[in-house]
Amino acid sequence: MSKYSSELKSQIVSEYLAGNPTAESSNNYHVSKKRINKWVQLFRMNGSQALKRRRHKRVFTQDFKLNVINYYQTHEESLAEVGAKFDLLPTQVSYWVNIFQRDGIEALKPHQKGRPPKVNKKHNPKHIRHLAERNELDRLKEELAKKNQELHEAKLELGITKKSLALFGPSKHAPKHK
Repeated sequence: MSKYSSELKSQIVSEYLAGNPTAESSNNYHVSKKRINKWVQLFRMNGSQALKRRRHKRVFTQDFKLNVINYYQTHEESLAEVGAKFDLLPTQVSYWVNIFQRDGIEALKPHQKGRPPKVNKKHNPKHIRHLAERNELDRLKEELAKKNQELHEAKLELGITKKSLALFGPSKHAPKHK
């Protein structure tokens, strides 16, 4: 839960923009001047939406991360300013820049989070039985495909033989059947 509601943040920012000094708001609401200045900066960069609490975890694409890193490296702005521009925490921008410099573009790809499942599928009897059935099915499919190929080749050979008999007649060297 957020320590400060979005309504309180909006009220403090609107008072600041109306001319109320930061020190006075800081004393009245027991909020640090630094935090108030940060809220004002967020409001100026991204509007009132920046002061609202997010309900869902955001997922960022690799392209978005590259855009943020590129912007940070090409403009002479601080991490805080870049973070405010893209509605991110400065630590998030710093983290992306560091892993990009250390591990390259591959490190920015989304990856699965959390622990792997506790059950090891390799030792699960149901999984072993499924693999055995699947292997047997694959073996039978391969055998059927091989037999179909042999049948196709035999039919082609028979067709060629029939055509040659029809065109040229029986071979002189072919044994005669009585």
